[in-house]
Amino acid sequence: LRCRDLVIGYGGKPLLPPVSLTVEQGAFWAVLGRNGAGKSSFFKTLLGLLSPVSGHLEQPSGPVRIAYLAQRLAFDELCPLQARDVVASGTVRGWSFLRPGNDRKVVDDAMEAVGVSDLAASAFRSLSGGQKQRVLFARMLATGARVVLLDEPTVGMDAVAEREVMDLLNDLKDRYGLTIIVVTHYLDVAEKHAEHVLFLDRDDQKVVVGSAAEVFAHAAFANR
Repeated sequence: LRCRDLVIGYGGKPLLPPVSLTVEQGAFWAVLGRNGAGKSSFFKTLLGLLSPVSGHLEQPSGPVRIAYLAQRLAFDELCPLQARDVVASGTVRGWSFLRPGNDRKVVDDAMEAVGVSDLAASAFRSLSGGQKQRVLFARMLATGARVVLLDEPTVGMDAVAEREVMDLLNDLKDRYGLTIIVVTHYLDVAEKHAEHVLFLDRDDQKVVVGSAAEVFAHAAFANR
């Protein structure tokens, strides 16, 4: 994915200065910024849900499957689904009675990859925060996507579960060659896992791109 002077916004009005960056295959990017900084709008633009105000968003030639994992708290936990049902929903493509989805092997392999095979028959809403996120990671794998956008995947977790989930995500990146772009408020996540960081600041109209060390040392970041 390549952004060339990409301006995001609504109704033709820019939210931020232009963003220029290249996301290479297999890279791990962290997107940082306060609430309202433009992180969600950036994601919506990458996903094609929001048209750029100006500039260019380039994708590789050929079909590219992109998965978006919203915050865990956005998942309707009142729905009486088993963990396996949640993972299987990631295999649905244009569902019909002739193509019902739910590829059993794909689901089984995905659950095994993240270590939740033993939770297949458990109610999703009864799982711990870390277990739920592992199930959602399995669903992410079941989609077959290799570019993954995650919105604060450790929100609401304690420090131990947070570390376990982020270590698992990093392991999945290496095993499956995933390209990861993750929104997070945890600086240690960016420092430990991310090879590249995008910092957005709508209030002061700043966009900073670089390594975690470079972004953390930048005056625009230090002032926030």
